[in-house]
Amino acid sequence: MKSTVPEERISTLVDRPPTGDYVLYWMTGYRRLRSNFALQRAADWSRHLKLPLVVFVALRSDYPWANDRIHAFAIDGIADVVAGCAGRVACVAYVEPEPAASKGLLKRLTRDAAVMVGDDAPIFFLPAARQAAVGQTQCRFEVVDHNGLVPMAATDREFRRAVDLRRFNQQVLPDHLDDLPDADPLADLTETMPAGVASVMAGFPSAPVRRDVVADLPIDHGVGATALIGGERAAQTRLAEFVTSGLLRYDERNQPDAQAESGLSPFLHFGQISVHDVFLAVTRSEDWSPTELSPSSRGGRVGWWGLSEQAEGFLDQVVTWRDIGYRAAYRDSAYDQYDALPEWARRTLQEHATDPRDHLYSLDEFASAGTHDEVWNAAQRQLVETGTIHNYLRMLWGKKILEWTEHPVVAHDVMFELNNRYALDGRDPNSVSGIHWVLGRFDRAWGPERDIFGKVRYMTSQSTLRKLRLKSYLSNYGANRPLQLD
Repeated sequence: MKSTVPEERISTLVDRPPTGDYVLYWMTGYRRLRSNFALQRAADWSRHLKLPLVVFVALRSDYPWANDRIHAFAIDGIADVVAGCAGRVACVAYVEPEPAASKGLLKRLTRDAAVMVGDDAPIFFLPAARQAAVGQTQCRFEVVDHNGLVPMAATDREFRRAVDLRRFNQQVLPDHLDDLPDADPLADLTETMPAGVASVMAGFPSAPVRRDVVADLPIDHGVGATALIGGERAAQTRLAEFVTSGLLRYDERNQPDAQAESGLSPFLHFGQISVHDVFLAVTRSEDWSPTELSPSSRGGRVGWWGLSEQAEGFLDQVVTWRDIGYRAAYRDSAYDQYDALPEWARRTLQEHATDPRDHLYSLDEFASAGTHDEVWNAAQRQLVETGTIHNYLRMLWGKKILEWTEHPVVAHDVMFELNNRYALDGRDPNSVSGIHWVLGRFDRAWGPERDIFGKVRYMTSQSTLRKLRLKSYLSNYGANRPLQLD
């Protein structure tokens, strides 16, 4: 079969002859129709076999930290997929109404399928779900990597520092810039719902695909949905707004009052926008071409792309810092464990584990923004109320949790619990690498050695107050107003 997807991105998990009644695309990590290599591969199979394509997108009710916030944002995305498929290709959307209600559904759908194509995303519980599917699927099963600009298979090397990954990307990225996904993978396909699929779904009734349905589902209702609407359309709108009005101010991104961050992290986490679309929007805004790349590949943060300083700073976040987390997750299933920290960091933190702490807080006190530090409390309020936290303040947030818990392992667990429970972009390799950076990963040893932190980088709220403009931020999230939990 002629493939329009780079072979380096395709892995075959179950090798069987492609015989059946339809091609099934199991949409899990890349929940979008635009610029999606996995969907593109499924469409290739559909055209080659002259069989209808069925897009299957589902949402379990029993995943860890399942709550109104995560569920509503995910359902927004599913609704966009359903709307985008209408009149173009068959789509089966399934929102699980109660735990285990979907048991056996995927197996049944693969029974009459010729090929199933899935997403090779190293996110949250998805790798385990894919592995479980290998033992259940009754057809050929391929997965496709669309995690970044450079395929995960380009190297199995472990990158311990951002500069090393940056140098690697600068060497190999030019070879991949022409391998762009189709903006519309569904072009020229037609909507045909196979009778077998309709019959299977009749036995698996779905909850309505509306965000307000979360109130009736068996999930945690203590973490409310936010005002931020998810989905592919909202993601594309946010990208356009950022490129038009935010990118020029991106050098002020560390200033919370400047509101110069992209706001794309939740959409990237849920796969509602592709890294390629982000990259193309930024580079096209500056009329850039690959001929402007520097021949040097020394790993510098600026100067290699041949773009403005703001654009290069943003792409470093998307191409380097996002990738370093995804590559760690792709090669190591234990990437989010405390033992994944570098040996020097674990050693120095252990050496200072018994150092006296001036303040100690419980998980509940942290969750309710009940510390003595108003800058930290404001950051936690932002996280609880909006599902996001300013990137610079997220670093301080983590450093203080390390300082105010009885042991670095406890600090690690508290950070993960709060981030995974409240953050729209939690449970993601990128947020894992951010938490691990707090504890020394992807960083270096610093001096002088300090109590509690040892050689791990130190931050204080006092220095943050001196560096940052926080008047509006503290007005929005400070102690003069009660914590809004829903």
